[in-house]
Amino acid sequence: MTYGYIRVSSDKQTVENQRFEIERFCGNNKIHIDGWIEETISGTKPYDKRELGRLLRRIRKGDLIVCAELSRLGRSLFMIMEILSLCMRKECVIWTIKDGYRLGDDLQSKVLAFAFALSAEIERNLISQRTKEALMRKKAEGVTLGRPKGSRTSLKCHKLNNKNLLIQQYMAEGHSLSWIASRLHVDRRTLKRFMDLTKGMQT
Repeated sequence: MTYGYIRVSSDKQTVENQRFEIERFCGNNKIHIDGWIEETISGTKPYDKRELGRLLRRIRKGDLIVCAELSRLGRSLFMIMEILSLCMRKECVIWTIKDGYRLGDDLQSKVLAFAFALSAEIERNLISQRTKEALMRKKAEGVTLGRPKGSRTSLKCHKLNNKNLLIQQYMAEGHSLSWIASRLHVDRRTLKRFMDLTKGMQT
């Protein structure tokens, strides 16, 4: 089976240009498109949450996916590498028209995949290094890193905030913690932590 894959990132863009390129390419190479997958979605969206993910789940050995360019598959090198790796495991082929890539199970494809993987690893290390350097600079400047102290236990941020009087009323009526938690649509442990917190604030 041969599939034509088209992706645009917004409604303002048109799929017609990509469709024309794929149809012309396939016509010149005597390739018949058995099915089209078109979607309007950002390339940063995980591929398994897109129509592309559904396509990748059903492709079989020997299938061909044709797209206008590699960036149509995804906007990050990591995502593209994951997609190519999946296709190579399933022994299907991806052809990109503008880039001129023929990615399959042959030696050239494996070398290209290795180059992509190496580039991705270098990019990942550079991002990690820049992040560490930025954190060290902020720390040297006296900036407090991490979650602000007390924010985790702040009553103002708690989902049961302003429910304290109601909880006390239920308790006075003799209801159990499980009953009260169910009534307030929270977990019993959440209720217990809130009650301990309010008790601690009062002492």
